[in-house]
Amino acid sequence: MRHRKADKKLGRSPAHREALMASLVCGLIEEKRIKTTLVKAKQARQLAEKAVTLARRGTLAARRQLIGILRREERVTLLFDKVVPQLEGRASGFTRITKLGCRRGDGSDMAFLEWVGIAPADKKRKAKKTEETKPEEKK
Repeated sequence: MRHRKADKKLGRSPAHREALMASLVCGLIEEKRIKTTLVKAKQARQLAEKAVTLARRGTLAARRQLIGILRREERVTLLFDKVVPQLEGRASGFTRITKLGCRRGDGSDMAFLEWVGIAPADKKRKAKKTEETKPEEKK
């Protein structure tokens, strides 16, 4: 019986589940908003809230713990440098889940997971910036 078990299994092995949640939270840190299924969003929200709480300490030990959990040092650096300062002043409730309805293919409930008070990254602006920063081709 699974009485009092908080986590959902999501039809994956424990290692696969941890990697999935780490990937979702890294995507949230990078893009500021991710679109996923409702169940995955609820699970990723738990890890994202814990990551922000840990990052607010600002210690080297907290940074190393997060690198161990998220597995990407550049995302942890982004969390410490960009996300946490924008969430300053909030005690909790750093993320928001917005339901989107059902997916056409299989009927899964879809949702946006996003930071509260942080605007999502604009994909058009990002693509335009990369075009401008490309090095000139030599003739």
